[in-house]
Amino acid sequence: MDFSLSLLLPQAAILWKRTSVFFFGISLMLLGVALRWYSATILGKYFTFDVAIQGGQILIEAGPYRYIRHPSYSGALLTLIGFGLALGNWAGLAASLSCMGFAYAYRIPVEEAALTSALGDSYKQYMKRTSRLVPYLF
Repeated sequence: MDFSLSLLLPQAAILWKRTSVFFFGISLMLLGVALRWYSATILGKYFTFDVAIQGGQILIEAGPYRYIRHPSYSGALLTLIGFGLALGNWAGLAASLSCMGFAYAYRIPVEEAALTSALGDSYKQYMKRTSRLVPYLF
């Protein structure tokens, strides 16, 4: 979809400092992939692609989980921002972010409800002291 929007809407091209924006986008993509990978590594056996609580589930507060509850999703969104910038098209960037944004807007509350149900007050306290996706902001 991003590629086709870049072709269909050339008027949405990012023209300002095109080469710098491209390399900045590639850097964000690499940073996002690294954050997602690191987050999955920290969770270890508790990392799943579906919302599932495992037997003996514990609250992980190491690495990026000290500051944000969903660093893997933050990494994925950062990768998409970088991808859109590297493509050089505002429409492609908006389309990819909105698709994943809607998906995560649905998934995060479902996941947090499951974790609250399984971990109780410790997860509720964790939610109070951490941000969802961006440290100290959101």
